[in-house]
Amino acid sequence: MAKTTFGVIVGNRGFFPDALAKEGRRGILSVLKKSGYKTVALSMNETKYGAVETFQEAKKCGAVFAKNSEKIDGIIVTLPNFGDEKGVAEAVKRSGLRVPVLIHAEADEKNSMLMGRRRDSFCGKISVCNNLVQAGIAFT
Repeated sequence: MAKTTFGVIVGNRGFFPDALAKEGRRGILSVLKKSGYKTVALSMNETKYGAVETFQEAKKCGAVFAKNSEKIDGIIVTLPNFGDEKGVAEAVKRSGLRVPVLIHAEADEKNSMLMGRRRDSFCGKISVCNNLVQAGIAFT
């Protein structure tokens, strides 16, 4: 039986700490690998920290997913910070994939709410989900 492969989108928003996107990307890819899953994601060289924030980055991500469409069984969107809702929706839409989409948001740390560690990922998740609804993309 072939291993399940996930397309992974790391959402980022420049107003929030970019380092959280870098940490979040590393974390989700590590967990998936340790759990026996394969992944398809933007490389650290393709965009800042391999994350999606801009329209151009969304186009790159969509193209990478489309190129690997035969391998991808589902998409995981992870939001280490608020993320860019338009970029995420555009990446999924441009991929042309019709696979399950899971939206994941990382929680703020109760004792670390300073600007350097502030995530607001759950607010970002609401915005991402709203944009996916507008694009007609099913998600969970």
